[in-house]
Amino acid sequence: MTKPMSSPDGNRPGREDDHLPRKALLISGIMVLAILAVCILPVSADAPTVTISDYKVSPSVLMPDTLGTITITIENTASSASVSESSGPITTNTFQTVKTTDINVNIQNVHLEGNGIDVLTKDFSQVGEIGPGQSIPITFSIESPDKSGIYFPEVWIDTDGGRSTKYPIPVNVDTAIGIQKKAILILDSSLTGDVNPGDEAPVNLTVTNAGQFLADDVTLSIANVSGTVAPKTSDLYHLGTIGPGGQKTLNLVLLTDKTANPGLVQVPVTIGYTTIDGTPTIQTADIDMMLKGKAELGFVSVDTSPPRLTENDPFDLTIRIENTGTGDAKQVSAKVDLPAEGTKEAFIGKITPGNDAPALFLLEGMKGGDYPYNLTVSYVDDMGAHTLTRQMNMRVPPADRSGNIILALIVLGILGFLAYRYWYLPSKKGDGTFPWVKKN
Repeated sequence: MTKPMSSPDGNRPGREDDHLPRKALLISGIMVLAILAVCILPVSADAPTVTISDYKVSPSVLMPDTLGTITITIENTASSASVSESSGPITTNTFQTVKTTDINVNIQNVHLEGNGIDVLTKDFSQVGEIGPGQSIPITFSIESPDKSGIYFPEVWIDTDGGRSTKYPIPVNVDTAIGIQKKAILILDSSLTGDVNPGDEAPVNLTVTNAGQFLADDVTLSIANVSGTVAPKTSDLYHLGTIGPGGQKTLNLVLLTDKTANPGLVQVPVTIGYTTIDGTPTIQTADIDMMLKGKAELGFVSVDTSPPRLTENDPFDLTIRIENTGTGDAKQVSAKVDLPAEGTKEAFIGKITPGNDAPALFLLEGMKGGDYPYNLTVSYVDDMGAHTLTRQMNMRVPPADRSGNIILALIVLGILGFLAYRYWYLPSKKGDGTFPWVKKN
């Protein structure tokens, strides 16, 4: 029998040919796995679900047999899906593609089961799709029952795939359950009389606790309204503790700026207190102050034209009136009661603060002498109607009659001389008869 020939390396002839089928099978398997890897798409995603993320009952407490609304917010809790695609041989050079796809939820029907509450709105059917993280509000009209209590209507939500969600909504019908009891501080302010810019304003403050629990460490902080109103002394006041239904009063003085414009001024007040559980609380309020401008009229000058009056000659009288107050003087008029004919009343109009205006009177002549008279000024400001009267005096120099006296003296002298010459001398030296008398 002939022995098979041996190869130089000692192996039997045909050994290399035996490895070829095995390599082919391995390569074929790898290719099949690669094809399967390309065809199979592994998906990692959350199943689409919905939840009630928020709800609101309006009003928060219903009275029996009254209407209201329930608004729910439906949210899709699903996230976006990550889809991976792989191809090529499974080596270090494997290629991979990641694609993101949104998962929507399709809402088929939304129903509100009353459970004692009368639901007036029909079901919402075929609401539609909402994407991941998106939400949609749904509102139902309801009517409360005639009995007080806490009711729990349920929201039923049906989606594709037969999934459903139920969520109870508490509805309060005329009960104190769930209503927060707390201290409620109310500030009331009162002023004594009208406030004129530049004056001090006494203010009475009353803080009342209208809540059901006490307010501890109550403080009032008065704001400084720049250029208008400011506290005269302190701007922070401590009132202590105010129990339910209790009140405390505070008297303070506010300073007003003289240059402030008349009108409504609101002084902010901050009320700070601590609740029964130790929670610091702050409330805000206002002190309403009505600033009313006050006019103050005076007299600048009194002039006549001509400056030197003459007996029985016409003249003009001018009196300048000024306003030194903080408000406008309106409808200003003036009159004099001089015993003379002419215009003795003048209408001026409006005099603003810091200004003056003339009152002009046209008068006929008067006899010489001193004439006391009254000047009466009427005006209106924010405080109301006012009348101001001032006593004044006017002197009219009498006419100069010295020339007439001298002429009369001259005439009397001439008459005396003639009497002496033609009457006295003849009577004294003769028989007492006048020269023109004939003797018998």
